[in-house]
Amino acid sequence: MNALPTATVVVCVYTEKRWFDIKAAVESVEAQDVTPVETIVVVDHNERLRERAEHEFGPRGVVVVANERAQGLSGARNTAVELASGEVIVFLDDDAAARPGWLAALLAPYTDPDVIGVGGIAHPKWPDGRPRTLPGSAPTDPDATGELDWVVGCTYTGQPTERSEMRNLMGCNMSLRAEVFKRVGGFAEDMGRIGKNPLGCEETELCIRARQAYTADGRTPRILFEPRAAVDHRVSDDRVSWRYLLRRGWAEGISKAAVSRVVGTGDSLSTESSYTMKVLPKGVIREAKDRNPASAAAIVACFGVTAAGYVRGRLPGATAHVRLPAAGENPPGA
Repeated sequence: MNALPTATVVVCVYTEKRWFDIKAAVESVEAQDVTPVETIVVVDHNERLRERAEHEFGPRGVVVVANERAQGLSGARNTAVELASGEVIVFLDDDAAARPGWLAALLAPYTDPDVIGVGGIAHPKWPDGRPRTLPGSAPTDPDATGELDWVVGCTYTGQPTERSEMRNLMGCNMSLRAEVFKRVGGFAEDMGRIGKNPLGCEETELCIRARQAYTADGRTPRILFEPRAAVDHRVSDDRVSWRYLLRRGWAEGISKAAVSRVVGTGDSLSTESSYTMKVLPKGVIREAKDRNPASAAAIVACFGVTAAGYVRGRLPGATAHVRLPAAGENPPGA
């Protein structure tokens, strides 16, 4: 049996309000049956939090560093990429806790040299049960998916249920070979979340960019979804409101427009086409039959505002600021 590749686990943090989540994330990595070569906690422009994290995690061998790049999740991730020594770089959200066996499951597919990325499943931890704004076919099952669970960064209905190839990884639970960043550059720092700003899609753009580059080199890159690599992703109270649903949908539409501009519409919307035509209508019909008009309306409203955001983002100049790093352009000195 081929040995698993070495791994660097990265947790990006930005606020002390998530302190207990951050501790749970780091401790869940420490509890894995596979030990990473290092765990890096990157603190995004918050010196007080960096000092607290250094005091708590430093004595345990965790590397705690400040984000030296642009403020935001992409800059923080790029800071970690510069420092990482593992053959695979694994990213875990600061409000997600890995389940037992998570790291081993993420790393196992890399015995195939064509695999360049592996992501896992994210189960939502609701503040008080599944909300009407994020409906699902099994609302009482904590591990069940819903059509709109992507809004809160979790696995959603329509994604695979077994190990499968996929277009892009989900940011809260994903991994990439370190060589990918050397080949195509880091995360686009003009995309991605900054604090509570819900803009995103930087993972989507990077995965598409990597696949296109490897294919152009005559290789057959594979990006896999591995459901055995599971995390629990906490959903805060503010993310189950109508306001957040609509704000997140609008931001997703604009983000998708930015991705389309830089990597092409065909690749950037290949997954969304099937999701829109098949998954969403089934959800609306189910909720209507179950006499849940608010839940059916949530699906329709989220689709509508996301589509509107996409149209807005495609207007001339709307996403012209988005730049991509050149191949090999990680943080200076990488």
